[in-house]
Amino acid sequence: MDIYLVGGAVRDELLGLSIKERDWVVVGATPEELVKLGYKPVGKDFPVFLHPKTKEEYALARTERKVAPGYAGFVFHADPDVTLEEDLKRRDLTINAIAKLHDNSMIDPFNGQSDIDSCILRHVSPAFSEDPVRILRVARFSARFPNFSVADETMKLMQEMVKSGEVDALIKERSWKECQKALSEEKPQRFFDILEQCGALRRIFPEIADAPKIIDVLKNIKAGDPLLSFAAIFAQTPDPKKVAERIKAPANYKELASICSKLVAIIHENDIKIAETAYNLLKATDAFRRPERFEKALVVVDAILKHQDNMDFNERAEFLKKALRACLALDTTAITQTFSGKAIGDEIAKARIECIRTI
Repeated sequence: MDIYLVGGAVRDELLGLSIKERDWVVVGATPEELVKLGYKPVGKDFPVFLHPKTKEEYALARTERKVAPGYAGFVFHADPDVTLEEDLKRRDLTINAIAKLHDNSMIDPFNGQSDIDSCILRHVSPAFSEDPVRILRVARFSARFPNFSVADETMKLMQEMVKSGEVDALIKERSWKECQKALSEEKPQRFFDILEQCGALRRIFPEIADAPKIIDVLKNIKAGDPLLSFAAIFAQTPDPKKVAERIKAPANYKELASICSKLVAIIHENDIKIAETAYNLLKATDAFRRPERFEKALVVVDAILKHQDNMDFNERAEFLKKALRACLALDTTAITQTFSGKAIGDEIAKARIECIRTI
């Protein structure tokens, strides 16, 4: 039995980056042998085990065969006779198909180290085309490593996958997972750039396919915050709530994008320094109950307005923050003790508007 460190940990070590997690491949062993050694089985589709002490993942070397469209359409074969090279050959990119032994020697049958040195994202084998998720992964790695370029032959293969309809078999949840990771990377706009180049943007995100420059707004968002990046892009679409539901984005992503869309519309059409307008804006965006979310929305709206028309939003944002703080500090005890039913809400609204007038 031989054990190798594989995948991202080897790649990141070669790139001089910190290693977040380690994955291992076990060659020449059976599931029963690993269980006897104390490894805990966790894999549903193929044998993956947790180390009894480190809890890191150890997978038996395996091959795969395409039997149906999409990400789930594979049959896996794990057996002691599967070689390390056969296991590495099924991986997506050459930079992810390098293994390392305990003595620090590298096994690199597909020249991944050379592609790391040349900053190239290149597919390992024609089997790349069998899994549409790999298009998303190439786009995500482009966002993570912005100095890397996609090999011409790999881009051509991705374009062929789009034309053949393979990309249409993407599972929404898996698409969202890759998108969310990409939005957390150094240059998230490259994720969408690569999807546009291979033709997949229109299939996966048709809402921005006709206006790809929408993603330029990300230049105004601090890198590493997927929630703000998502809202900045999709708040510019006609129905951000519908987009978020279609791609299975979590509720907080859907809510923030929708609120930002409302804010932009109100700010473009009204003078928000008018007390009634500011109050209605705060109420429409649920700022009184969710002030932290509202402040995030202001950051996103600032980025969008700068992107759209260079509007200086800082002064207005500060006014809205002060208005919100004044309204939240208002003591409504006398109102709730004096009035009842709908009148309580009406009187609180009046009092809040008066608070805003004093700013």
